[in-house]
Amino acid sequence: MNDWAKDSWRAKPRVQMPDYTDAEALRRVEEKLASYPPLVFAGEARKLKAELGKAARGEAFLLQGGDCAESFAAFSADAIRDTFKVMLQMAMVLTYGAKVPVIKVGRIAGQFAKPRSAPTEVIDGVELPSYRGDIINDLAFSAQARVPDPERMLQAYTQAAGTLNLIRAFSTGGYADVHQVHSWTLGFTAGEKAERYRAMADRISDTLDFMRAAGIRSDRSTALRTVSFYTSHEALLLEYEEALTRLDSTSGNWLAGSAHMVWIGDRTRQPDGAHVEFARGVLNPIGLKCGPTMEVDDLKRLIEKLNPENEPGRLTLISRFGAGKVGDHLPRLIRAVEEEGANVVWTCDAMHGNTIKSASGFKTRPFEAVLREVQEFFAIHKAEGTIPGGVHFEMTGADVTECTGGVRAVKEEDLSDRYHTACDPRLNASQSLELAFLVAEELSAFRTARQEQAARAG
Repeated sequence: MNDWAKDSWRAKPRVQMPDYTDAEALRRVEEKLASYPPLVFAGEARKLKAELGKAARGEAFLLQGGDCAESFAAFSADAIRDTFKVMLQMAMVLTYGAKVPVIKVGRIAGQFAKPRSAPTEVIDGVELPSYRGDIINDLAFSAQARVPDPERMLQAYTQAAGTLNLIRAFSTGGYADVHQVHSWTLGFTAGEKAERYRAMADRISDTLDFMRAAGIRSDRSTALRTVSFYTSHEALLLEYEEALTRLDSTSGNWLAGSAHMVWIGDRTRQPDGAHVEFARGVLNPIGLKCGPTMEVDDLKRLIEKLNPENEPGRLTLISRFGAGKVGDHLPRLIRAVEEEGANVVWTCDAMHGNTIKSASGFKTRPFEAVLREVQEFFAIHKAEGTIPGGVHFEMTGADVTECTGGVRAVKEEDLSDRYHTACDPRLNASQSLELAFLVAEELSAFRTARQEQAARAG
């Protein structure tokens, strides 16, 4: 790609990025980051791309989940462990429903920057710049806290490196043992209100018992006690992304060394903009958020720019419309992709289109609306004859009260109890696992319908 360089984005229009007031301080931070080791390696990104290629064909399923915006203050081993644990549980349930491998990609170890709907916010008559994530400025509502500080990139790197180190230890050190993961899930289904999920959990137990009886044991099988776990985030702060971009000596291509997968947000996907320019030149799998304002012509241009070789697993389209609106937008985008013959992974972000403000003033997301958008996503892919390749959730392993609903019935009046998010509301551990059971039901039904269709065609 002779017309691309890791800094070519600087000549393009930029949006949703801070204007640093101290250019010399920014330069020093960028130089320091450029001397640090990358957080991920090219071979890992290529492996993820190959797995995503299978998801595009219906031979795997993508589970992407994690924090809305990672926080410096909330950084702890327990928090990382709890989110990792819930994602393993969700993946096991989804694997059973889909009968294909589940690709586990966390919104973790880099999800520090957030786009905002307005450049400023007003509280009690005072107007200040918006909080844009801990990598840029501080959540505290003061003029000094809201000044963009390039030094925060170094703290973000350090936290991302520590997070990745722990995740890699959990992934290969026995914590991910399939029997242990299922025992955690059984604790969720033991409750009275989770009775409808107990039958599926029991079937998983029977399967594991059969495997053990047949001599397939986790102490003898690496596949049953280790997992591949990948990281992802929105590539929003391009100074940080460029500083961690490295040349892969094996292929001669450039790697975004900040995460295995990076995505372009719905607010930064201008075909001739800086964020698309950066993403088109790196070898990593790329995600692209597709909201209600995505036009067919723009989508076709973006596909051509981001995946000109039509490489399987390179491009994941993350739809985010809101419950009740999927039918208004997804079919036209699916048809545009089919017209182009493009290889893409279709996934559903059922969070961002379902944010509302509660009567108590808290932003929240109703569990029922999140589920409904997922159901509409599956129904439309069934009607169009295409593959629903994955789901994308903002979630945490903590027992927060940020989204309403679920078997444990978080109500609007409960939101203030444990509302800890730095930005948008997240599903808690119970809601996340419940959603996995419900998505597994959708996957199982979709798989059965396709088999019946194939049998009739045969």
